[in-house]
Amino acid sequence: MLENLESTQPSQLAQFVGKHFIYTYDNGWQYELYVKNATTIDYRIHSGIVGGRWVKDQKAHIVRLSDRIFRISWDEPTGTCVSVAFILTTRQVHGVIFFPAWVAENPQLTVCFQNEHEDEMYRYRDAGPTYPKLVIDEFASITFEEDVGQNREDIIACAPAQLPENYAARRN
Repeated sequence: MLENLESTQPSQLAQFVGKHFIYTYDNGWQYELYVKNATTIDYRIHSGIVGGRWVKDQKAHIVRLSDRIFRISWDEPTGTCVSVAFILTTRQVHGVIFFPAWVAENPQLTVCFQNEHEDEMYRYRDAGPTYPKLVIDEFASITFEEDVGQNREDIIACAPAQLPENYAARRN
């Protein structure tokens, strides 16, 4: 379980923790992620098969791989596993998402504020089917990046549909 996570390199995460990103995968799916602290992320999914989904306080393994290259990995209550590398020097992301079969077959069941539906997500996960997994292995471009500080509750605080028009189209 990830409840007792401790970063393996907390001092080396200083240039990553507190960052807020919007990024678009080569397949067109758009995601938003906030590195809340050394063990926690918040995220929103703007488009893709689970577009509209959002999550706060997701426990994650966060490590520094190299200078300005970081990896975040987590296991969701849905049974979906995710591993995302952020390459800050080139503003690229490489993500691998392992969707269990039940999510691939009925992605709309996960489109919600997960925190309010965790028990339901566990029930769907346990009912399955788990296999075959749908593996999405894609590169993305970081289209928006900002430093907002740690442990803020206002960065990802609503569903994508509740955001101002063109919020996710911001570029810097």
